[in-house]
Amino acid sequence: MRIRSLGVIDDAVVELSPGFTAVTGETGAGKTMVVTSLGLLLGGRADPALVRIGAEKAVVEGRISVPPGASAVRRAEEAGAELDDGALLISRTVSAEGRSRAHVGGRSVPVGLLAELADDLVAVHGQTDQQGLLKLSRQRQALDRYAGDAVVGPLARYTEAYRRLRAVAVELDEIVTRARERAQEADRLRYGLDEIAGVEPRAGEDVELAEEAERLGHAEALASAATIAHAALAGNPEDPEGIDAATLVAGAQRALEAVRSHDPALSALADRIGEIGILFGDVAGELAGYADDLDADPLRLAAVEERRAALGALTRKYGDDIASVLAWAEESAARLTELDGDDERIGELTAERDTLRAELSVLAQALTDARTETAERFAAAVTAELASLAMPHARVSFDIRQTETTEEAAGIEVGGRTVAYGPSGADEVELLLAPHPGAPPRPIAKGASGGELSRVMLAVEVVFAGTDPVPTYLFDEVDAGVGGKAAVEIGRRLAKLAKSAQVVVVTHLPQVAAFADRQLLVEKTNDGSVTRSGVKVLEGEDRVRELSRMLAGQEDSETARAHAEELLATARADG
Repeated sequence: MRIRSLGVIDDAVVELSPGFTAVTGETGAGKTMVVTSLGLLLGGRADPALVRIGAEKAVVEGRISVPPGASAVRRAEEAGAELDDGALLISRTVSAEGRSRAHVGGRSVPVGLLAELADDLVAVHGQTDQQGLLKLSRQRQALDRYAGDAVVGPLARYTEAYRRLRAVAVELDEIVTRARERAQEADRLRYGLDEIAGVEPRAGEDVELAEEAERLGHAEALASAATIAHAALAGNPEDPEGIDAATLVAGAQRALEAVRSHDPALSALADRIGEIGILFGDVAGELAGYADDLDADPLRLAAVEERRAALGALTRKYGDDIASVLAWAEESAARLTELDGDDERIGELTAERDTLRAELSVLAQALTDARTETAERFAAAVTAELASLAMPHARVSFDIRQTETTEEAAGIEVGGRTVAYGPSGADEVELLLAPHPGAPPRPIAKGASGGELSRVMLAVEVVFAGTDPVPTYLFDEVDAGVGGKAAVEIGRRLAKLAKSAQVVVVTHLPQVAAFADRQLLVEKTNDGSVTRSGVKVLEGEDRVRELSRMLAGQEDSETARAHAEELLATARADG
């Protein structure tokens, strides 16, 4: 990784080798910034307070080797990223104003993609993860994760049934509790539908009646206009001497017909005048028919206006026009059918609810059985790991229990009892620790010291490594509260884990650092910053000096040096 302008780090490069890498340094030197940097590359929250004072932005760039065919590779390629010789190049930029950008394989991507990739690439554990392990939900998740397919299948079916049961319960509750409101709504819809049915409107009827009313209201003026127009085109029988348009056009045509054979152009004009004469005749005929058919009956006009008033009463209540009124009637009829079917729907939902509760009972029992069987194997594996972590007499177990309830509606039947249930089943899972013989098993939240909790968490992670491995593990001072022989055993166990995965540990314990294949020292310059030269690989004498400082606070103490060399020798012998 290259880290620029992040916290106390000005510009530094951190090279993490295969195997076990320990990151050490004095308190406040910037060791945690290594963890923070990796967290940013893995989609962690971007805090503008991390940007070094005086800098515009912090930048973290990383090169992560990924196994061929890994899901992380497929997901990155789907986002348009390109691999560089089998590695993903990832960068994250955080501005002092809080803006954050991410790039993978040369392509700008959403920060959320980094978190998706992280699930398959790196497992990060710090002291906050220890606190998370104290939560019962996290302990159940850990057990389910270890169980694998034995729990995954039943839990998926249980979750689906649980979600559907919640939806059914909500709908059933709404129908029952809102019965009065729904009855009132049904009455309003029924009244409106009866009112519309009484009028029997027809689609487009309002438009047709408006046109007819306009015509009947101006019948005399329309008849007069049609008669005058007809006389102008075809003549007035009462005025034989009058000149009309048809006569004039006929005269024009006769004049051209006499000479049309002498000029084709004139012949064409004669044909066009003949067409005009025919058109005048057609229009004149239609005008005569219009005048004869025009109804000036005042009784019909009254009937039309009365019908329009009835339709208007509907459009004032149910829509802007008759088309809208008919659409409202169709929708309301469907809604009324739904409301009138409440009793039937209540019966259907009640039956489905009972079926789902019975299904949940079966699935919850399957989950309980799978968790109980898995808990024995998981606890035995963690207990064995604790023996390797200087807790030879400690015993880990799980308490898997259910809470009975007297309210039948709030529970499901599991093992012949009505018990409370939730989205993950009916089980409450709690991790118990008996640190020494004779000590009763107690919840780790109450029965484990800080050092013991660190080792329990490390043991859990080592057990997971055998069943659900990721390429890289990062531990941030999970050895807090541990010392002496226990620290040596933690170092030895981390070294063993590093044989099958890359392990990076930020530690203050020399007993842990001594087992590392590679030790990185983070140190500040005189101005309080960490530069390129401030992150260096320790070898030979330099490593002995750093381990001496970690042991006694004195790099040149002969006793500390002897102890440091002894630690290194012990670690090499184990390797």
